[in-house]
Amino acid sequence: MAILAPAKARLRVTPQPSAGVWPGLHDVSKAPVHAAIARQLTRAAVKKLPITLQFPDGTRWGAGGPLLQVVNPAAFFRRVGTEGLIGFGEAWMTGDITTGGWDASRPAASLRPAELNAATDELAAVLTVMAKRMSVLIPGSLQKLRRAWQTRPPKEEENTLTGAKENIHRHYDLSNGLFQQFLDETMAYSSAWYEFGDDHAADLEKAQLRKVDGILDLARVRPDTHILEIGSGWGGLAIRAAADRGVRVTTLTLSEEQKALADERIAAAGLSHLIEVRLEDYRAHAATHVGKYDAVVSVEMIEAVGEKYWPDYFASIDRMLVPGGRFGLQAITIAHDRLLETRNGYTWVHKYVFPGGILPSLKAIDDVLASDTSLRVQESRRLGLSYVPTLEQWRHRFNADLPKVAELGFDDTFIRMWNFYLAYSQAGFAAEYLDNWQLGIGRP
Repeated sequence: MAILAPAKARLRVTPQPSAGVWPGLHDVSKAPVHAAIARQLTRAAVKKLPITLQFPDGTRWGAGGPLLQVVNPAAFFRRVGTEGLIGFGEAWMTGDITTGGWDASRPAASLRPAELNAATDELAAVLTVMAKRMSVLIPGSLQKLRRAWQTRPPKEEENTLTGAKENIHRHYDLSNGLFQQFLDETMAYSSAWYEFGDDHAADLEKAQLRKVDGILDLARVRPDTHILEIGSGWGGLAIRAAADRGVRVTTLTLSEEQKALADERIAAAGLSHLIEVRLEDYRAHAATHVGKYDAVVSVEMIEAVGEKYWPDYFASIDRMLVPGGRFGLQAITIAHDRLLETRNGYTWVHKYVFPGGILPSLKAIDDVLASDTSLRVQESRRLGLSYVPTLEQWRHRFNADLPKVAELGFDDTFIRMWNFYLAYSQAGFAAEYLDNWQLGIGRP
């Protein structure tokens, strides 16, 4: 069994600023025309959906199902009318909508974890209904106008060498303590691999280690070889590879917080002689390490690369592999038609969670490999439905000790935001709007 360093070796905290952390969130545009249109479209959209919208006067819309409470209808429809799904997420963050009676005016840390989990379980159910019908929620005639009115990604969030580092900083440098709050002892921040009969709560760590072993197997990682990991996380994969397979690992991250804790965990496991954590972009590393690695692995990092840079990403890996080397990739994916429809959009997730991100499709991966590398996908393993219990467990673990989250410097708006992010992501996989794949990639 692998020797795992303690997940709570040290808390490194980057607290939120006390003021200005949510600029503009509570400034709701009047937009009476947009609000009226949003109200009409919402009522028509939910009319036959297995969902219920409940208003303060007791009015209900929908065909029954998980309940979304519209606490402030005027603000809700103004937000949705002017910002679409970004406005929907912001309505949740401010408490204009809620589930399970979670009153946003009540401190989240005063609520019992069971109350929060029940409320956000219902939120996930509401969002799953929406995700299953994402392509038909808006009439086709209006969908054709999307490119004209949708918000575009900010230029500064493009994944240049400097932009990528800032994008990573905004998410992964929030606080190591925050991530230790809800991840298991492996500190794996990607889908686990659950099998039939696993207990979702008790077996999260086992399922994460199974996932790591799976990607190492696809990359043909053998003893006494040298592998490169792109996207270090907090060192969990590198520790498993070095301890179980006796390999040398060079692992790259752009997050200073991740590197600091990964180094501590690696030292605690007695593996510093086998693992080097480098604060370096994969593009810079590829320039000086041509043909250096027997295998490359990358787990759910490609989502932060950016479509424009996919050719650079795969070509860099191709250059760094020795002849006969293999690449193990784990990727969150989206259907190719949805990629084409949404590729230039700016979403709630971009604004509040993952700036600069875009999900590839399997076809997009195949196409870039064919046009820019000598590599091809040779094996695959589908893990998408395993992400549903993974995200559910993360959300429940996050809610288990909210006073500690507050001590780390995160306010109630953040707590509502983080619950929405985890429930929103869970819904995408439950509806199979999103998927997750492990791919074994090599030269034919």
